[in-house]
Amino acid sequence: MKKVVIFDSGVGGLSVYQEIYALLPQVQFIYAFDNAAFPYGELDDATLIKRTNHIVSLLAHQYQADLVVIACNTASTIVLPSLRQQLTIPVVGVVPAIKPAALASQTKSIGLLATPATVNRPYTHQLVQQFANGCDVKMIGSTRLVEMAEQKLRGKSVDMGELTEILKPWQGVVDSIVLGCTHFPLIKQEIQQALKHQVNIVDSGKAIAKRVVSLLELSNDVIVAPNAIHNVTYSSAATYDAAALNKSLNEMQLDIIQDLNYPHF
Repeated sequence: MKKVVIFDSGVGGLSVYQEIYALLPQVQFIYAFDNAAFPYGELDDATLIKRTNHIVSLLAHQYQADLVVIACNTASTIVLPSLRQQLTIPVVGVVPAIKPAALASQTKSIGLLATPATVNRPYTHQLVQQFANGCDVKMIGSTRLVEMAEQKLRGKSVDMGELTEILKPWQGVVDSIVLGCTHFPLIKQEIQQALKHQVNIVDSGKAIAKRVVSLLELSNDVIVAPNAIHNVTYSSAATYDAAALNKSLNEMQLDIIQDLNYPHF
């Protein structure tokens, strides 16, 4: 049975997990989130690299994983080279889906919704120059939307007034939106509703899932019934509203949260 570690600073990576699980229910998933240092967008690069490499390497070795997914745009922009040096298995990262958004845009006015860290990174601007050079790319960096997505998975409703205000600069302006943070697909419906005009909303979840399928050599794998697989969840700190979050995890075929029990930094 193949084993895949999926890592994020919070629960946003669950949007990626859901896309992969839809294609590979016969795989065991180990979902880990470093909520002790959440949100990652506010960490310096050295700390982010140290924490990610430490947690992911330990889990990959503990479970003898076949593949790792860094389901965090902020982390993916800086940790992949060092993590790939530490591990001998494939490591898949996520990047904002700027290319498909640009191709889909009729007005060539697109929006990139991400964390402030992702919006400000040179890597993001290189993607824009490479894949959306003929477009007017309007960027909104928001940590608050990350918090909204976290709260939604814990059973809290999204404040539509606040969300509408955050997206106000895009009202009637953009026709294609990139969700450049894995948290944001969790509130995709609310984002569409807040914009009040029809937009094409894209994220990288399905592309990541297809990439994972292509990298896992499943042809000779032993088939295990999905209901016989325990997909585990780890957090690096106690979680607020744990009962509500565990309920959402259970609906996604993930076990309740366990403590990582690894030394903190």
